[in-house]
Amino acid sequence: MELPAGKLPRKKTLLLFLRWLAIVVAALWLLAALTLVGLRWIDPPTTAVHLQRRVQAWIHNKPYHERYQFVPLGEISPNLQHAVIAAEDARFYQHHGFDWEAIEDAAKEDMEGGRTRGGSTLTQQLVKNLFFGTGRSFVRKGVEATLVPVAELVLGKQRILELYLNVVEWGPGVYGAEAACRAHETTTARAIGRQQAAQLAAILPAPLKRRPERMVHYSAVILRRMSQMGW
Repeated sequence: MELPAGKLPRKKTLLLFLRWLAIVVAALWLLAALTLVGLRWIDPPTTAVHLQRRVQAWIHNKPYHERYQFVPLGEISPNLQHAVIAAEDARFYQHHGFDWEAIEDAAKEDMEGGRTRGGSTLTQQLVKNLFFGTGRSFVRKGVEATLVPVAELVLGKQRILELYLNVVEWGPGVYGAEAACRAHETTTARAIGRQQAAQLAAILPAPLKRRPERMVHYSAVILRRMSQMGW
């Protein structure tokens, strides 16, 4: 049985479109992977989240002032490094990009209505910040999952931590540890104290809604976790 004459060209057009779509997606993935390789040595001038906030401010005709200063990991106090790990990814040094226990715990907390943080690791959050912004979709999650092992392989834990602490959103227009310490705590990333660090780490799940001075309970939880982890 032969197909009607009009259906054959449409089928070819669809196949051609899908072929080019696959090529474009593969090219974008390769570009992202090569960018991760470059980030082993090069500090990022901006991220998808930074660009997203600029566009949102422009669309809503709101003023936007970005504070972003990249500093080496050695210039970020261990207090803040440890507080962020304790708050966001307690098994950071044990997993290889995905913390399945944390994902399961987050799902249980969602069901119980008491969730304080997600199940994403620092590596997952870094990849999302760099390439995808704050939007949520299954497609984004799927592509993110393929880039996380690349980040773990080419960057290593210390560089991942350094990048994360420098690009993560810490308030409206505030990105990275140095800008956050100056904006919220009137100090520097090198000099921030233990209590202040815990309060800063406590706002990371919702940096546009939370304020460090209001996070008394959760910052106390983070401090306990730090002590339990030997910090």
